[in-house]
Amino acid sequence: MSMHIANGRWVVWLSLLGAMLLQIMPLPDIVEAWRPDWLLLVIIYWAMALPHRYNILSAWVLGVMLDILLGAHLGIRALSMSLVVYVVVLHFQRLRNFPMWQQALMIASLVCLHHLVVFWIQFVVSTVSFDESLFLPAFSSLIIWPWVFWMLRRLRRLYKVR
Repeated sequence: MSMHIANGRWVVWLSLLGAMLLQIMPLPDIVEAWRPDWLLLVIIYWAMALPHRYNILSAWVLGVMLDILLGAHLGIRALSMSLVVYVVVLHFQRLRNFPMWQQALMIASLVCLHHLVVFWIQFVVSTVSFDESLFLPAFSSLIIWPWVFWMLRRLRRLYKVR
């Protein structure tokens, strides 16, 4: 195994760790509702860029870890993130070729799907009421996606992640 491949894997896992930290970092209540889904955005990027290496299993493991860190019912985010990454891996070639604005809209719809699946499962297992603020992270993820894409692409090219 050559050194740049091993370094590339560390770059990916460090970016996922950074996204996990951003996901669980405490924020003021007024900003909390607008928090982008950092972990989901980063795993979507890696699933689009390297679908043979970072795919449904990676999303499931990260979702379980996020459920543990958030103290949520185990497996809710794992299932939801796996479903979203399945759609991404299924259509990764099409998503790669979309213009950035269209890609951002698709990512926002996938984030909406993620939140709707999480809401639905939480509704089934406990009492949760529907709130319009459920879609605010999708809007902020729409805004932040071009920046995330640009940063992760630069990292991937700089460290020759394959």
